[in-house]
Amino acid sequence: MTETVISSARKEWVIGFERPFTVIGERINPTGRKLLAQEMAAGDYSRVKQDTLDQVAAGAHVLDVNAGIPLADEPAILAETIQLVQSLTDVPLCIDSSIIKALERGLEVYRGKPLVNSVTGEDENMEAVLPLIKKYDAAVVAISNDETGISSDPDVRYDVAKKIVDRAADHGIPKENIVVDPLVMPVGAVNTAGRQVQQLVERLRRELKVNTTCGASNVSFGLPNRHGLTGSFVSMAIASGMTSAIMSPLHTEVMQAVRGADVMMGHDPDCMRWMRAYRDPAQVAAEAESSSGSRRRGGRRRRG
Repeated sequence: MTETVISSARKEWVIGFERPFTVIGERINPTGRKLLAQEMAAGDYSRVKQDTLDQVAAGAHVLDVNAGIPLADEPAILAETIQLVQSLTDVPLCIDSSIIKALERGLEVYRGKPLVNSVTGEDENMEAVLPLIKKYDAAVVAISNDETGISSDPDVRYDVAKKIVDRAADHGIPKENIVVDPLVMPVGAVNTAGRQVQQLVERLRRELKVNTTCGASNVSFGLPNRHGLTGSFVSMAIASGMTSAIMSPLHTEVMQAVRGADVMMGHDPDCMRWMRAYRDPAQVAAEAESSSGSRRRGGRRRRG
């Protein structure tokens, strides 16, 4: 089955159908975060540092890094942020920008093989982004929209994804380096949005044999109890074959849904990751003490 390999300077991570679901932490992004945008523009990365450490501690496998700040020097800020984050953690990064010069600057300073977010089905965009992906041997998120916008028809979104995969092949980029985003609509506005994504993910896996991702929280936009709804969506998407998502790992409901789905899909052998995450600490300590006591008693008998 298709495996998308990305890495930092010291650590490799694999996105794949028979692998644990990949959580791509979304927090290092100034969009909609006014204070973070102001700080990054002023060269203050203290909040970026905390977001990095918090997301890794919460279970993120990859971190998305975005520096899209209006009127700021995005290429320079993105490069500085990437270098800072790579000095703090060894998880791979997703370089996130719609500015070609920013993507290239980020790729220049990155140590390892990153995921790039993103390329669309627009001809001009593909011819600007795909040569960079080939040059730096990166993986890329392929978003299923083109010059006509985002289609409400899942079959059209599939065709756009196939167009990107075929064009990438023309540039010498294998499907293993393509992670398709089928685009998740808010279910409060499009009642069939969840079912559309499930059907499209299944088809992308079966016919194109590519890994998939999405902006998971989009599905719950405008509705109450967003994290609970997003968690339900993610677990169903995993069952349909989705292999990663850009999301916040800081919401316990969503991370519990991811870990539970991994168990049910057989991607958590012996449920070890689930148990490490959710076993009662007091019970673990008591069992450890009991085991230690047994060893001490056994030791005294052997010396007698």
